[in-house]
Amino acid sequence: MKQTWQGQRVVIIGAARQGLALAAYLAKHNAHVAITDRREPQDLVAAQQQLEGQTGPQSEIEWVLGDHPLSLLDGTDWLAISGGVPLSNPLVQAAQERGIRLTNDSQIFLEAAPCRVIGITGSAGKTTTTSLVGEIARAAKQPGQVWVGGNIGIPLIGMVDEMQPDDLAIMELSSFQLELMRTSPHIAAVLNITPNHLDRHVTMAAYSAAKTHILAHQTDRDIAVLGREDPGASSLAGHVAGRLFTFGKDRPNPDSTSWAETYMAGDDLYLSTAHPPAELRLFSRSAITLRGEHNLINVLAACAIAAAAELPITAMQSAVENFQGVPHRLEFVRTWHGADWYNDSIATAPERSMAAVRAFEEPLVLLVGGRDKDLPWDEFAAMVLRRIDHLVVFGEAAEKILSTLQAYNLHPEERGGRPPLTITRCSDLRTAVEAAAKLVEPGDVVLLSPGGTSFDEFRDFEERGECFSRWVKDLH
Repeated sequence: MKQTWQGQRVVIIGAARQGLALAAYLAKHNAHVAITDRREPQDLVAAQQQLEGQTGPQSEIEWVLGDHPLSLLDGTDWLAISGGVPLSNPLVQAAQERGIRLTNDSQIFLEAAPCRVIGITGSAGKTTTTSLVGEIARAAKQPGQVWVGGNIGIPLIGMVDEMQPDDLAIMELSSFQLELMRTSPHIAAVLNITPNHLDRHVTMAAYSAAKTHILAHQTDRDIAVLGREDPGASSLAGHVAGRLFTFGKDRPNPDSTSWAETYMAGDDLYLSTAHPPAELRLFSRSAITLRGEHNLINVLAACAIAAAAELPITAMQSAVENFQGVPHRLEFVRTWHGADWYNDSIATAPERSMAAVRAFEEPLVLLVGGRDKDLPWDEFAAMVLRRIDHLVVFGEAAEKILSTLQAYNLHPEERGGRPPLTITRCSDLRTAVEAAAKLVEPGDVVLLSPGGTSFDEFRDFEERGECFSRWVKDLH
């Protein structure tokens, strides 16, 4: 049932992208909105100007900055939590003790959306997959409009009033957003579940539980799409209330109970359906322009999701052939000093850095660091010692990465004839770029794939990637 916000008092924690979009939506629907942020007023002048004039006739927006006083909760009906705010926040805990209902922009969007919604989550690959599903939907030329957002781009709550029943909304969902979820999308995809964000969730059990919420409220009319070859995703099959679609590289088990599956056979991608039984060729692997095995999996996932949404195969092929990837994900920056420089700033876990490394065969200068998320670096360290030529470490995570590397005793023959690994430690990313410029040789690839978050130095991974690209382009 759609929530009526008329006269409701809603406190929003966090005046970033999600919080501002939600404040505008609630104010237009005549809620009494208060925004609280620990930043000082001078840091949020632009945000306050952005919301000026967006209130409804019976609403106003109150700003409480510099702290989160508990008095904010007096007379409050709802506390809306932005993605970066943990449930351990004292204001959140006080709200729960008082029985104040918790929500967020994604939950409110799902309640208000008048059209079909595809939700996509996973520890890795969800941005690329979400973006590609959006391109497939646009290529299908459906009667309604296609909206893509959520954890990427623009929060969809800011556009929900424009949506029509024939539209299709495709949203990326993070574990942070899913923690509070009490409504599930019509099509819910879990790509994979591997260690991530343990600085926030503490345990893998808690992290997995948050991801599982995307399926928890589906009905027998809905569809779940799961990564068949990922243990974390495939283990959720027992939570599926409706039809199950899966994806993976290998041909599925003949005894599978899935309604449909995507897979590889030879050099081609296929879709197998059970109702009616059919094996349909999608397109050749050569149609995929993205580097790396992980992107092959992303394409298989996107096609399975598109099939669940009944989008045509012709649209899948057209979109895949024209898809050049997303910004900050293995994004080519320039060729300088005979080497290709790539921006993979979106890689904020060691596993994603490893996937990026596997996408290249050339000698690698790897820039890694940032802020650690309490994740294990052991497998990453083992790969570095065998595969990387020059490692440039920067940021808060540098000490942890270096100490993990020192724990390994690698015999020279295990490097397969490569020259000895060199390691350079830098205080920040700009210094790391300058260090890489001194190390690089013609034929190398220089890859920023940090494995850590950007918050020790930048606002987000996008700002980090933009700065990296600018500094690389400034090299003379």
